[in-house]
Amino acid sequence: MKTDHFESWLAVDARGLFCRPGGFHIDPHGAVPRAVITHAHSDHARSGHDHVLATRETLAFMETRLGAAAHLGSQAVAYGETVQIGEVTVKLVPAGHVLGSVQVVIEWRGRRVVISGDYKRSADPTCLAFELVACDLFITEATFALPVFQHGEAQGEVAKLLKSLTQFPERAHVVGVYGLGKCQRLIAMLREAGYVEPIFLHGALAACCEVYETFDVRLGTLKPTTGAERDELKGAIVMAPPSAISDRWPRRLPDALNAFASAGCGCAPGRASAASSCRS
Repeated sequence: MKTDHFESWLAVDARGLFCRPGGFHIDPHGAVPRAVITHAHSDHARSGHDHVLATRETLAFMETRLGAAAHLGSQAVAYGETVQIGEVTVKLVPAGHVLGSVQVVIEWRGRRVVISGDYKRSADPTCLAFELVACDLFITEATFALPVFQHGEAQGEVAKLLKSLTQFPERAHVVGVYGLGKCQRLIAMLREAGYVEPIFLHGALAACCEVYETFDVRLGTLKPTTGAERDELKGAIVMAPPSAISDRWPRRLPDALNAFASAGCGCAPGRASAASSCRS
């Protein structure tokens, strides 16, 4: 199908993808009068907008991380709910990326466009699964579209982490995770695999975990690493932002064994996988 029709009402300007008949941007790069936000990662959700439309979960993360979702007001839209913005109808459907993440479905004059935002099709116990929507045009993120990106099956990688705990019971297992999404998905998968021990968190990870809990995503017992006794951390799982692992922070931990939860949520002690561009 030719794209000329779509180019008459969807354009890329200095702030990103703009829907002319709706008068809004989708995940704009800078402050705009009206924004529709697919999810709360900082390369998609920024501060300074006058108005923001997103899911309740995304708005909660934006308020936690940015202080306010918008200057003049925000609108929470439920999954599957259709709203009118200007001349277009907009619907948000699950993207399977993180809690609150959506694809934006726009309809105008008989044509339907889906803007994917970041998405994944593999299972994630912390968010709704990706929903396939028939459309005339699909605008997709493609961070890992090249075949060079190969990630291990997530449950298998979690099993490797748990096996390492039994092999090295005196060592703290430190896993680098992005604060929104990777952290909570890995915690939930560890719980699904039967791990019931407390998981220790770097302070930068606590706030987003609390938001997950308010939306009934149960993560089990989480404790701050700061203030924990050294013996408590032996054989424990400790999660921290990747930047903290590369700093001096892990030196206080007992013989830290470092790992990194990659874009595929794979984590294997002693090796790092490809880093996601979906930064938190």
